[in-house]
Amino acid sequence: MSFENLNLIEPILKALKTEGYTTPTPIQAQAIPIILQRQDLLGCAQTGTGKTAAFAIPTLQLLHQDRIAHKEQKTIKALVLTPTRELALQIGESFTNYGKHTGLKNLVIFGGVSQNPQVDALRRGVDILVATPGRLLDLMNQRFISLEHVKFLILDEADRMLDMGFVNDVKKIIAKVPAKRQTLFFSATMPKEIQSLADSILNKPEKVEVTPVSSTADTIQQAVYYVDKGDKKSLLIHILKDKNIKTVLVFTRTKHGADKVVKDLNRVGITAEAIHGNKSQNARQRALTNFKNRTTRVLIATDIAARGIDIDDLTHVINYELPNVPETYVHRIGRTGRAGANGIAFSFCDAEELEFLKDIHKLIAKQIPVEEGHPYPLSPAAMAAKINEAPKKGGSGGGQRGGGGGRGGNRRSGGSGSGNSRSAGNGRSGGNKRSGGSRSEAGRPGGASGMSGARRG
Repeated sequence: MSFENLNLIEPILKALKTEGYTTPTPIQAQAIPIILQRQDLLGCAQTGTGKTAAFAIPTLQLLHQDRIAHKEQKTIKALVLTPTRELALQIGESFTNYGKHTGLKNLVIFGGVSQNPQVDALRRGVDILVATPGRLLDLMNQRFISLEHVKFLILDEADRMLDMGFVNDVKKIIAKVPAKRQTLFFSATMPKEIQSLADSILNKPEKVEVTPVSSTADTIQQAVYYVDKGDKKSLLIHILKDKNIKTVLVFTRTKHGADKVVKDLNRVGITAEAIHGNKSQNARQRALTNFKNRTTRVLIATDIAARGIDIDDLTHVINYELPNVPETYVHRIGRTGRAGANGIAFSFCDAEELEFLKDIHKLIAKQIPVEEGHPYPLSPAAMAAKINEAPKKGGSGGGQRGGGGGRGGNRRSGGSGSGNSRSAGNGRSGGNKRSGGSRSEAGRPGGASGMSGARRG
C-alpha cells in the first residue's frame, strides 16, 4: 500500500513526497481512513509506529476541505494536547511539513518561555494549536485563547499526561471544547484511568491497536551486559571506542546521573550532552539540535525527556541504568529501530538491577541475549549474593553470565529472542549498520514515547 491508496489530496501527497514518505506504517494505514470518515478514534500504539502522521495528515486534509467549502476565518479549529514541550515542537513540525501546501497555519505553545510571542501569533490567527496543558490553561484564563470553534480534539500520549498529573487540567480544557467535535485519543498504554478518560470523551470510537507496549520491535537487536555498578562508566567508554557507533542515546535514572555521565565522557574526549528536566528549554533544544546534526555524538537522557526525542537514523540506545518500570524499557529502546528500521539496544545490569531485568523479561515475554566476555563482567560473588538475598524472587531473571573472550564475542540468548535467528556477535559494536529501509513517515513518526516525570508545560 502507498499513501496514494489512502484518498489523500494532492497538496498533502506532494508534501509527503518531498519528505520522502511513500509507504504508510500500519497505524497510518488503519487510522487515516477512519479519521477521514470523521469518526472518533482510540489509538493504542507504542513509540516509533508513526502515529503523529496518523493523526496530522487526515486532520490537515479535513481542515483544508472545510476551508475550501466554507471560507472560514483563521480560528483554532484543531487542538492537539501533548504532555511535553519537546513533543509539542515535533508535532508542530510535522503539521508544518505535511501541511506546507495547504495554507493552514499551526502554532505550538508551551510553558517555560515568554508567552508574548505566542500571544502575538495567536492574534494573527491559527488553524491548528499544539499545546501543553499548563500553558494552554494559563492563556485561556487570560482570555487569549478561545476553543469555541474547535472541530478536532487530539490527545497524544494520554498515559504520560496521567503520569505527569495533567489529567485534571485536560478535563478542564475539554470542558471548553464544543461537544460536537471529532476526538482522536492516542496512548502508548491503556491503564484503567486512561480507558475511563477515553470512554468519557469519545463517541462510538473505532479502535486501532498496533504492537502492544509489552513487545519490542523485532528490528531492534538487544543485549544485556552484566557489570558491577562501579564499572559502568568504564564499560560505556569501552563500547564507545567503536567508531561505527555514530549516534547513541544513553538513559540514566536520575538527572544527577545524566550530568555525571556527560562529565565522564567529556573527560576522555567523547562529545556528550545531557537532556533532562533541570535543563532550560534553550539548553534542551540546543542539545537535541547538536545531537541531530551529529555535532554531539552521545546524548544522555532521563525518562523525563525521552518522549520528546525523535531522532532520525538513531542506531544505538544504551540503558546505563535499567528502569524500575519494565514498560519504560520498551519505550526507551523504541527510540531506535523505528517503524521498520534496524537498531541496537544495549543494557547494563548490576547486581541491584537483576530484579528489574527479570521484570523486563516477564513483560516482553523473552530473554534478552547476554553479551559475554566484555572487559568488566559482574563478579559472580556479587550476583550470587544478590540472588541469595532474595530467593523468593527467583534470581536473575535471565541467563547466567559466561566467561570468555573479548568484546564482540559470543552472545548467548537466554530464550527465544525476537523470532529472528541472530548469529553470535552479529553486528555487535555497531558493525551491523541500519538498513536504510523504506523510510515512510515511518522513520519520522514524531510520536515519541518513554516520557515520564512532572514538568508542567
